[in-house]
Amino acid sequence: MNDVKVFDLMEKDKYEQVVYFYDKSTGLKGITVIHNTTLGPALGGTRIWNYESEDDALKDCLRLARGMTYKAAAAGLNLGGGKTVLIGDPKIVKSEAYFRGLGRYVQSLNGRYITAEDVNTSTKDMSYVHMETDYVVGLEGKSGNPSPFTALGAFYGIKAALKYRFNNESIENYTFAVQGAGQTGYYLINYLLNAGAKKIYFSEINESHIARMKKEHPEVIYVEPKDIFTLDVDVFCPCALGGVLNDETIKVLKAPIIAGTANNVLLDEQTHGNALLDKGILYAPDFVINAGGLINVYYELNDYTKEKVEHDIKLIYDRLIQVFDISKNQNIPTQLAAKVFAKNRIESVRNLHDNYIKR
Repeated sequence: MNDVKVFDLMEKDKYEQVVYFYDKSTGLKGITVIHNTTLGPALGGTRIWNYESEDDALKDCLRLARGMTYKAAAAGLNLGGGKTVLIGDPKIVKSEAYFRGLGRYVQSLNGRYITAEDVNTSTKDMSYVHMETDYVVGLEGKSGNPSPFTALGAFYGIKAALKYRFNNESIENYTFAVQGAGQTGYYLINYLLNAGAKKIYFSEINESHIARMKKEHPEVIYVEPKDIFTLDVDVFCPCALGGVLNDETIKVLKAPIIAGTANNVLLDEQTHGNALLDKGILYAPDFVINAGGLINVYYELNDYTKEKVEHDIKLIYDRLIQVFDISKNQNIPTQLAAKVFAKNRIESVRNLHDNYIKR
């Protein structure tokens, strides 16, 4: 390592375990971080990225693992937070042997960590991991594509935000601007249309996704990506990249509610969370509203049925109302309120046990 002091980082945010691994036969090299297992085994996907440095890989893995702790806790799941990052060019490194090597390292953690697909990995890749370990979810033929479930959770989250802000959750009374219509945004638009949304605008950079939306739903109005923030709508739904709420975009936002499926929407949680609070915009925190996909794969570990998954996803509505109440009562940004909500659940269970050890 260069300037990064791993134990200082672990102590600061209370990480349990940081594991470096390397397989000489395949060139597999990566990091697994387990942040917190108070509620249960750590679950988090494996992403492949051509990081500029090992320090960058570590910092990304630490951030992502911690975020998974909050997401699982806020979703009411008996899971902790973890993540794996693999260092390399996904166009070069991927192979059956490569992922089976990963599976052996996951197995070595004896159930304290469960992996899944993430950026630059797929269900096919996870099937190779599964050849060496049972501690993997999101497999083909099981819980299926998580995107419709993530979008369903966002749909309920939007209704909660409308209820809290306007005391009326009827979708047909409102207008929406959806940023991104590839996966989760595409399904969210369909849920909103089925509920009778008054008007929907969307932006997208992928031409095939634009063409699909125009063909299937010509009533949904396309706008250029740079214009999506300025629309005079009731709800802005970020469903694409992270960091889209920043100094420039918050200045031009007109929507009184922000609620979508994207991760890490705030470029800086403290600065831009406070900016939204000062501007009177109600923000549905990303790791609460977009937990539907995590809930879906969680049930692979617990007798999966679609009915149980959809029942738990509906509870995102109630959890967001509680988060909004914390924000209002403590006069803090909703993103911080969501962390308070998640930490309260972790602390309540910590009285029973403070980490997860497989029996």
